[in-house]
Amino acid sequence: MGQRYQLSAASASSLDLTVRSLPVREPHDFDIAFSNMERDPPDAGFMVVDGLTGSNRERVIQFAAAHRIPFMYEGDFIVRDGGLLSYGPDLAEVGERQASLLDKILHGANAGDLPFERPTLFTLAVNVKTAKALGLVIPPTILARADEVVE
Repeated sequence: MGQRYQLSAASASSLDLTVRSLPVREPHDFDIAFSNMERDPPDAGFMVVDGLTGSNRERVIQFAAAHRIPFMYEGDFIVRDGGLLSYGPDLAEVGERQASLLDKILHGANAGDLPFERPTLFTLAVNVKTAKALGLVIPPTILARADEVVE
């Protein structure tokens, strides 16, 4: 299991919650994960964003809506596409940092000498329309803290 899963499981355990991993490494793995969730429905879901999950986000959004499962995502772009909510690194900032590092490399810097940089800016996005469709009310305090609210 990956570090994200281990951290999530440890945090969930402290709240007396259980985390179940449903890894997807190939497009057909989504069907297996969906089947597992249909057999044993979760109270909620969290999708780690990578190239595969990001490009299949519409499938996950549609599954979550059809089965009335509140899902959280890492990328705010998924909330704009209909996902419920996200919290994760600001992708614009990440892109700017990557461009800066690339510029240094192209100007002669040794990539191995450059520091590893972690994101410093994280964003919270909430889709109120999706929340209503799921029968959820997002607390005003969450809406006030959100960086983006999709109506």
